Amino acid sequence: MNKDLRQAAIDLYDRYTHEGMDRRLFMAELTKIAGGAAAANALLVGIAANPAAAAIVPADDPRLQTRTIQWELIPGRRMSGYGAAPVNANPKSPLVIVIHENRGLNEHIRDVARRVALAGFSAVAPDFLTPVGGTPADETQAREMIGKLDLAATVADGRAFIDWLSSPAGGSRRVGAVGFCWGGGMVNRLAVAAGSSLTAGVSFYGPAPDPTEAAKVEAAMLIQLAELDERVNATALPWIAALKAAGKNVTSHIYPGVNHAFHNDTSVERYSAAAAKIAWDNTIGFFTQNLDTIVVAA
Repeated sequence: MNKDLRQAAIDLYDRYTHEGMDRRLFMAELTKIAGGAAAANALLVGIAANPAAAAIVPADDPRLQTRTIQWELIPGRRMSGYGAAPVNANPKSPLVIVIHENRGLNEHIRDVARRVALAGFSAVAPDFLTPVGGTPADETQAREMIGKLDLAATVADGRAFIDWLSSPAGGSRRVGAVGFCWGGGMVNRLAVAAGSSLTAGVSFYGPAPDPTEAAKVEAAMLIQLAELDERVNATALPWIAALKAAGKNVTSHIYPGVNHAFHNDTSVERYSAAAAKIAWDNTIGFFTQNLDTIVVAA
């Protein structure tokens, strides 16, 4: 398949997964692009994330301690998630919240949390679908559930967690957050909502709030975008400009020639190993600059 047709297929998939496009219409259009049903199904396998893809950091890595956790956000409202930390982590060490895509908390995001831990931070990946039953195995169902969430309540959940972590009761931690796609958008919104409780935020190709909200941000921000991701860039670029105009600590990178979700190594057609490595190195460097770390033994 030539480059233009491949890009058309990726753009179509983005419409399907982020703009509520009907699945039958999506498959019909993808079939036209691919030239047949069999070719369309094969192309979809490459574009969509593969839940069976191998983890970069194994779940049983002996350098890390991992567990499923639950905590209370406010009386009567609980959240579950996945925790990962270096085996020698201090309970009061800086913590990075890892926020999932619109597929919910899956194995890929657990793997990303372990990567954060391997870099020397404690990490927690919350399941923001907990209030509606938790992330299902079916990612299409997960996307539908994400789309129906009360956004204000979800942001309040994230803010409550950040506020607790940064309070004496939670260890007075320095708190960072990194998110991808829907999670990148949540990082931007939590930066607005959490004020000084959030120390640093990294948004990977996440839709941005109204630029007028920029004055409320107190966290240092790193915003990472894909050059070909026109949908997200339409809101993210004005957001970056507004943060700069408000005198905020913001750094941005636009990675050339890559698509939305270029960091997700479970999506063959969209993943860019070169850009993902640079972006991840930038992320860890940013957190190292803004949060204290510990050394993980090799």
